[in-house]
Amino acid sequence: KGTDRRGTLPNMRSIHLRPVEVAARMVPGHWEGDLIKGAGNRSAVGTLVERTSRYLILTKLPDASADSVLEHFSKRFRHVPECMRKTLTYDQGREMAKHEMLSKRLKIDIYFADPHSPWQRGTNENTNGLIREYLPKGLDLSQFSQGYLNAIARALNNRPRKCLQFETPAEAYAREVMKLQPSVALQP
Repeated sequence: KGTDRRGTLPNMRSIHLRPVEVAARMVPGHWEGDLIKGAGNRSAVGTLVERTSRYLILTKLPDASADSVLEHFSKRFRHVPECMRKTLTYDQGREMAKHEMLSKRLKIDIYFADPHSPWQRGTNENTNGLIREYLPKGLDLSQFSQGYLNAIARALNNRPRKCLQFETPAEAYAREVMKLQPSVALQP
């Protein structure tokens, strides 16, 4: 085994410190995030998945930099009601170097999975597999508009899931939002 020379992100909070309710999917508002990279790692799409409902948000990124992730994740999460922004679990990718700023902006706690442990963010890994049906490996992802990414998210959010007793992620998400904050109108 070689030594990982990428370094670690400052002030990372370990997944092992995450509240028990997150792993147990007891309450909504806990998210997993990742990037899907395009051909030669020259393009990227951000993926955010709510653990309880499996609701998906995709965001077009101009690159995989920490600045891009900070700006675009902030922008997309602003459409998520505050009651549904509790935690975000991510891998230890350098694109999350500005996690402290993201956490402060969105009032969300951010946790990091252990290195080389994709099963710790299984919801996101599974969802990325579904996204790859629309965005196969080897494509230049920069060619796809945010509108197209929204259409992919809409298609997946309206696909019934066995783990949700054949409810769709959109239905499960809307139900959870209404329970937590009945006055919130669901935004696309």
